Amino acid sequence: MGLFSRKAKATTDTTTGGGSKEKTQDTSSAAASTGTTALPQFNHNGHAVTPGIQPEGESGRRGIDPGKFFKITWTSSCTVSSWVNILWPFVPAAIALHFIHGDHHLWTFAINYIAMVPAANLLGFAGQEFARKLPKVAGIFIETTLGGIVEIVLFMVLIAKDNGTGEAGHGNKIAVIQAAILGSIITNLLLCLGCCFLVGGIKHKAQKFHPIVSEVGSGLILVAGFALLIPSAFFSSLSGSTVANGEGYTEARLRNDTLNISHGVSIILIVAFLLYLIYNCFSHDNIFEEVLEADEQADRDRHRDLRKDKLTMTECILAIVLSLTFISLLAVFLVEEIEYVVEHGVPDNFLGLILVPLVEKAAEHLTAIDEAYDNQINFALYHCLGPTIQTALFNAPLVVIVGWGLKKPMDLNFEIFQVVLLVLAILVVGNFLRDGTSDYLEGSLLVMVYIIIALTAWYYPNAELTTSNGRTPATESGGEGTEALLQAAKMLMT
Repeated sequence: MGLFSRKAKATTDTTTGGGSKEKTQDTSSAAASTGTTALPQFNHNGHAVTPGIQPEGESGRRGIDPGKFFKITWTSSCTVSSWVNILWPFVPAAIALHFIHGDHHLWTFAINYIAMVPAANLLGFAGQEFARKLPKVAGIFIETTLGGIVEIVLFMVLIAKDNGTGEAGHGNKIAVIQAAILGSIITNLLLCLGCCFLVGGIKHKAQKFHPIVSEVGSGLILVAGFALLIPSAFFSSLSGSTVANGEGYTEARLRNDTLNISHGVSIILIVAFLLYLIYNCFSHDNIFEEVLEADEQADRDRHRDLRKDKLTMTECILAIVLSLTFISLLAVFLVEEIEYVVEHGVPDNFLGLILVPLVEKAAEHLTAIDEAYDNQINFALYHCLGPTIQTALFNAPLVVIVGWGLKKPMDLNFEIFQVVLLVLAILVVGNFLRDGTSDYLEGSLLVMVYIIIALTAWYYPNAELTTSNGRTPATESGGEGTEALLQAAKMLMT
């Protein structure tokens, strides 16, 4: 989130690629020193700053220029993101394949899955361009929201397609949503952060990050881990003592109580997310501003990034609308093929824990890795922990509340296997963040842990075969589940 520093800076004479020189804008610094806005202000590229537009986001143009629009969006924010744009032919192919009759469900899923990556990349880039033009607080809020919009769209499509019975089997999408929630958190904490540490460590040997970024992020993730664990612990601890029918504490009442607890926890988590935004944007924004401004100065290619052409406000809105349209269509087509993919041997847990998070957060992961390579480790850390916090404190509670409104039994009663993975991921990452430095060894270890999880998730059976969270009538494993959850809670407290 390189949005905490929005100050206009005076620039000296610089030479552009064509050999022409830009004028030194002393009027900008003069206006800043006198506190007056009567004199015209210019940004680093010599463009007169439009009122209401921040200098770093000034494009020097208005309206829509198709040539400029496609050129700027193709080059994107970094080299790796621009490489992703070669996947754009998959987008029309995925849309067309959906409407072609025939038994090609696996191909439809695969092509829609690939097509999601460039569409998400465009949304991420347009969000960054749009946020640069806004004041600090508004920019942070917009980029945070757009960063998780792919995940929100997927969750909304999945919950809308759920059959509403709450039982494992055909038509149930809740198991995939639950796995995707925890999978998104685990992917950010282990794979994305691990790649950042690995790439940054290879390039710079060791990188130091500010404690305020890691402490706030890891603390919130720890609290979110407790909150997400509680409904599962409640269900697991009581499932062994329920009766099927008649007097006593029935299974139906236990499921209903767990669902009500999940509703309450979701509301509390959303309040926590709002407090997190206030903390970042208002009360402690000066701390983050200083940290990330120093990171900006350490950027190895900041001068090239500043000289890049920018999208106009109209072009930003157009790019956001186009990308959201493609993402929504592709999400619907992708979800419709999930059951066929599961029937052909891809387990629910692998689909939710690994495949879905990889595609929904691809753009953010590429941005974070590029920042670590450019020695902006605090920005990279923010792009790893920020989406994790949003998933745990906002996206997951949001889908629970939407399911509540749609009368779907979407709750936070996760599989014990998934909860243990979440707890272990939080513990491992928290331990690596404690010393305030990162290197390629820590990064490679995080990636290896993620690969181990992916391998295990592939062999974990589907919910209709065995489950520990009550999606099927059989709940005899409650005692073992309670013990596992108690051990997980003890590890978090330690």
